[in-house]
Amino acid sequence: MFKESIKMALENLVSNKMRSFLTMLGIIIGVGSVIALITIVSGATSTVTDQVASMGANTVTIQIQGTPLKQGLTQGDVNKISEIKNITGVSPTISGITAVASNDNSMEEISLQGKNDVYFKNTEDVISSGRIISPIDLENKSRVALIGTDIVDELYAGKSPLGQEIKIGGITYTVIGVLAESDSFASSDTNSSVMIPYTTAMGVVGAKYINSMTVFIDDEAMAVATTQEIEANLKKAFNGNTDGYNIVNMQSILDTIDSMTSILSMMLGGIASISLVVGGIGIMNMMLVSVTERTSEIGLRKALGAEPKQIQMQFLIESVVLSIIGGIIGFIIGVVLAYVVAMIIGTGFTLKASSVILAVGFSAGIGIVFGFTPARKASRLNPIDALRSI
Repeated sequence: MFKESIKMALENLVSNKMRSFLTMLGIIIGVGSVIALITIVSGATSTVTDQVASMGANTVTIQIQGTPLKQGLTQGDVNKISEIKNITGVSPTISGITAVASNDNSMEEISLQGKNDVYFKNTEDVISSGRIISPIDLENKSRVALIGTDIVDELYAGKSPLGQEIKIGGITYTVIGVLAESDSFASSDTNSSVMIPYTTAMGVVGAKYINSMTVFIDDEAMAVATTQEIEANLKKAFNGNTDGYNIVNMQSILDTIDSMTSILSMMLGGIASISLVVGGIGIMNMMLVSVTERTSEIGLRKALGAEPKQIQMQFLIESVVLSIIGGIIGFIIGVVLAYVVAMIIGTGFTLKASSVILAVGFSAGIGIVFGFTPARKASRLNPIDALRSI
């Protein structure tokens, strides 16, 4: 009986191709929108999370706002923090904007970053060629630099920049390395950046204090305790004024990203689900019309002994089949759309099993909910009244 009901449902849908397609269109758009949005957001979230995680869940970033009495950290303050147990190293960062030039070519608005050897040793895939900044470079305040790929393409097209001279802010430096290319979702874009020893950078930008640094933790399980000890040192350095600094744990950033994207996915999914409701109303409307058109058929089947629940099941199956077919088509369109968008914006493509369940489940649910009323109406038709329409 069930197989026969499905067969009859398909035959009825095929006999009214255009009407069936227009009815399914709402479901197709709804499911396609939900799947596309959730998949795109999931892929983008995964890419951003990977980029943040690549900085290491075992890192703590410290930003110094300073106070009227103490504008930043001294080298002595940094050394005290680096002596804390479970810390493998501290990497101060000195930032600024500069201009670079080589031969007759120049570039403006270039990001200047002062780093040390600890940063390069604890961060993966920072350089593509050359060497990193060494402790000797820091001690001697050497004029050496690592440059981004955009600078290489602009100033050293067709030749290796290693060993070449480059003017940074009008001062001549030697290029010792090329930074690895970063994508559009990287935690920091280094393509248009130059990195020099932070001790040298302090003189370039006229900085007397260190206002930003990254602390690398050995055992992640002790990250909370280590962060508390770092905060105790900073609190002491700023005479108990906690407004002078800000500590950010990478794990807390990852948790925040997950929380925000979950909320965003639910909001986008809820908005897109409105199309599913519209599609469900379309299915209800078509099924009510179908019941009216097939009154004689219903009367004949009842006269031959069909029970009300069999009639109801027949029309309910037609509604569910119509909705599921629309859901499958919408799912395919949504996946293709999400893949194309992921390729265009450069994010990962992540298709979860839950998306498949969501597409089929929503479709079947819409078919049952909005097909129930027409099916019930059909099952309650009086066979004598129905046969009068023959």
